[in-house]
Amino acid sequence: MPPDAPRNAVPLPAAPAPGGQGTLLRIHVQPRASRTEVVGLHGDAVKVRIAGPPVDGKANEECRRFLAKALGVPPSAVEIVRGDTGRNKAVLVRGIAPAEVLHRLGLD
Repeated sequence: MPPDAPRNAVPLPAAPAPGGQGTLLRIHVQPRASRTEVVGLHGDAVKVRIAGPPVDGKANEECRRFLAKALGVPPSAVEIVRGDTGRNKAVLVRGIAPAEVLHRLGLD
């Protein structure tokens, strides 16, 4: 968080990726939901409900496909870089700016 930001400010869930590759997006996943959808913010992350079970990477694959479709990028542009086995994940989205990611997810 920038040093001039207010102490109670919540960091944005999307930030430029290192090396200018795109956007690093923090997400909080709720698996086994009735449908796959973006719910809103969960602290400093985007909360995403995933219909797939958290078994054999099925929820991660569904999460990647859903985010790619919602953001209008190819599935190969979405990569889970941290949190493969947990609910809190860091997702690299190549070729799209942080503000545009938040806009396309309806969070701006």
